[in-house]
Amino acid sequence: MHPAYSAHSLRVRVGVLALALSAGLAFPTAAATAAAEAVPTPTVEEQRLTQAVPREILARSGFDAVAPRFARLLEASHSYARARQVVTREGAALWRRAVDRVQGRGPAGGDLSRDDDRPLYWARLGMTSEVRAWQPGFAVTDHQRAALLDALERTSRGQTDLHLPPRAKGIKRVLVTGFDPFTLDRDIRISNPSGATALALDGTVIRTADGPARVETAVFPVRWRDFAEQTVERALRPYLPHVDLFTTVSQGRVGRFDVERTNGAWRGGFPDNENIGRTETVPVTDPAAQPQWTTTTLPYAAIVAADTGRFPVYDNTGVTEIPAGGTEPVVRPDGPTAGSTARAGGGGNYLSNEIAYRATLLRDRLGLHDSLPGGHVHTPVLQFAAGNTQDVTDPEFVRNRLDIVAQVRAILAVAAGR
Repeated sequence: MHPAYSAHSLRVRVGVLALALSAGLAFPTAAATAAAEAVPTPTVEEQRLTQAVPREILARSGFDAVAPRFARLLEASHSYARARQVVTREGAALWRRAVDRVQGRGPAGGDLSRDDDRPLYWARLGMTSEVRAWQPGFAVTDHQRAALLDALERTSRGQTDLHLPPRAKGIKRVLVTGFDPFTLDRDIRISNPSGATALALDGTVIRTADGPARVETAVFPVRWRDFAEQTVERALRPYLPHVDLFTTVSQGRVGRFDVERTNGAWRGGFPDNENIGRTETVPVTDPAAQPQWTTTTLPYAAIVAADTGRFPVYDNTGVTEIPAGGTEPVVRPDGPTAGSTARAGGGGNYLSNEIAYRATLLRDRLGLHDSLPGGHVHTPVLQFAAGNTQDVTDPEFVRNRLDIVAQVRAILAVAAGR
């Protein structure tokens, strides 16, 4: 067995439980209660680490050693400043290790195919669990612990590792985002091809009809709260004025790519990776000036017309709206009507629609609508081979993921070559 939690964290949890039990089963003392409360409860995502599939994915990629090593480094940190350095360094190292593994650099660490995005996801959760459970010999405030978790999230997602080449070099700059795996309670084996794409393309150069283009990537969590806290805007705002193209990418429908024409300002309530749903208008800064809809500026006609790979690519123009003066949602296959209220963009009303809405709204608020091509691409659903209901991988699963990644690369080449 290869537990995702370190031996140190397990000893802490077991020690706290033993303390409570030794104080008396019926009437625990105040000290025992305080000690038990000192170890925060793992998040819903972190709790899934105890299952067999995450442990297997980590073991078969060599990423099972990440969290235990990180725990030892945290334990050796004798100040908050030192702990902050450890978290920032190790988070960035995890991202770089995941990118290197997918792109064929360094040891594979096991027999899991290199193109797999899941080791990064599960190893990150092992690290966040260690930060949450860390009990140093000095005081750490809730605010400080939250800052450590934030630094770990940002660095391990590539959000602090976006290196754009100078314009003078004649290389176009392309920014691409992906997502973590999601719907893990339905099938914990799930991989997200958008996250795999981000790892495969980060720092690579693609050839376009208009010359070379450098791709920089980052991934985002599947959590409503992070988006409400402006994680997308904080990550993208410094870079959008300096890129030539951006594309947010997520997993969409079975057997097809969609270039989403319109994005809506509505959250439909589907549960996220914390099993929390939100049904509300997308929360943004300056809501008084918030539009109900934003639109792609990607060259969708050229993308759809090009031969980019095995899956068909569609210009998806449909939305769901409440018409002006109406009260009930109506499906509009050709986009929203004037004065309508959003209920779903072309990409639905989950976090894929929301990242597209936020990124394109940011583009517009920065005054870049007419100069910066950008929008959202939905990939096909990444499927296992028929009949595979238990194995964490299979040849068809790997082939599907590689084909999807290759087709995203081809789509980017078309878009950046315009």
